[in-house]
Amino acid sequence: MLRFLLAAVFLNFGFASASEFKVAVLHPLLVGLTREIGGEKVEVIDLIGPNGDPHHFKPHMDDLKRAEGASLYLVAGMGLESYLPKLREIIANDAKIIEVGATLPALEGSCDHGDEDHAHDQAHSHGLDPHWWHSIDLFRRATAIVANAMAEADPENAALYQQNATSYRAELDDLERWTKREIAKIPRERRHLATAHAAFNYFCKDYGFTAHPLQGINREQMPNPKRLAALIADLKKNQVAAIFPEKESNPKTLQTLTHDTGIKLGEPLIADGAGTTDYATMMRHNVEAIVKALAN
Repeated sequence: MLRFLLAAVFLNFGFASASEFKVAVLHPLLVGLTREIGGEKVEVIDLIGPNGDPHHFKPHMDDLKRAEGASLYLVAGMGLESYLPKLREIIANDAKIIEVGATLPALEGSCDHGDEDHAHDQAHSHGLDPHWWHSIDLFRRATAIVANAMAEADPENAALYQQNATSYRAELDDLERWTKREIAKIPRERRHLATAHAAFNYFCKDYGFTAHPLQGINREQMPNPKRLAALIADLKKNQVAAIFPEKESNPKTLQTLTHDTGIKLGEPLIADGAGTTDYATMMRHNVEAIVKALAN
């Protein structure tokens, strides 16, 4: 069905020869990154919105109508966007899709999506953890990837894009230094991060945490009773100090866990960019919440 909806958009509206360089973006944090690099030279089409769930988002007719004339489509990649094959069929000859995370070093971890083209309750697994944006180092590398793609698509302003990217990477350097100072306040033995779903593996790898996700890579992978009992035992064994819900998820199950374990409930973390397109805002919020709960 999505294939026909997508085709109808372009049959009815066609591709405009836009004079302004347009970039369509399908992840909240990449929206902010594209604006940083493009400045006033780029019209950024935010197809997912700041509260969209990149795990399950599928572009509809109105979305693609707004993206008419875009030269680039930026997505997170690493298997996060299950709709990409269909999107490619529609725009392959008119725009380029950049999977920003495709060449970044990935951690293992399957990301399962239900798909309307598969049988009910059937999912497909990609084998990679797509939440690479929780590593400041990888987001810094992504800055170069996006800048290079934009410079290639709009060579007239290539120097500006590269200059803006260099300035933004310097801001990320400052953010990384601040993050390391803050995380240093947490003793090594208390660096256990219990979260709603497995979105923080890259963060844990960078800063020496052990991850304890309640759910899987996406928020629909709920634990069965046996898995839940094992999780509770693991949390108690490691003396985990706090369990963190997420702004994107229902904390009911986590509240049950805190009741059963006596572990406190931390402040909600931002996992997939919900509520903001600003990367530094997300990282500062998450780090401050984690340090507040685990430092003492």
